[in-house]
Amino acid sequence: MKLVAARRGRPQKFGRPSRAITMTLPEDVIAALEGVDGDLGRAVVQLAQPLLADVVHRPLAELAKYGTSAIIIVKPFEALAAIPGVTLVPLPDGRAVISLDDSMSVHEFELRLRDAIEADDELETRERAALAAISEILKSARRTKGVVVQQRNIIVLQAPGRRRLTD
Repeated sequence: MKLVAARRGRPQKFGRPSRAITMTLPEDVIAALEGVDGDLGRAVVQLAQPLLADVVHRPLAELAKYGTSAIIIVKPFEALAAIPGVTLVPLPDGRAVISLDDSMSVHEFELRLRDAIEADDELETRERAALAAISEILKSARRTKGVVVQQRNIIVLQAPGRRRLTD
């Protein structure tokens, strides 16, 4: 898996192939889209994300690249969420970002992934493949010259009990 691509020119706007189109929309629809995002293209993509879950095949784990950095995006699986110290932060498209507790390093997470793959005979094939894909991304990053694996914190707002956060 190649982690660093030597590309020239303008970076991809959405992190995947795209093309320019021209659309005619009613003014009220344009105003509504601008309420989602000032960039109409980003607003359309954001609103379409839930629809893509059933249409677009996504890998069990993949890198979402932005600038010179990337994060691992996964389809949420119980086997991954069950690893102590791991929290899956949901994204609007049904996938998730992996968040590690302060007490767990990336290296320890990689070891726990391998342990889970080897130890649990009851893992479903897709869960085992997802854990293996994440492990392979981390191993490849570790072995790629010029790539540094950094652990960062994310901010998560959580309401007590079952209470939902509102806008």
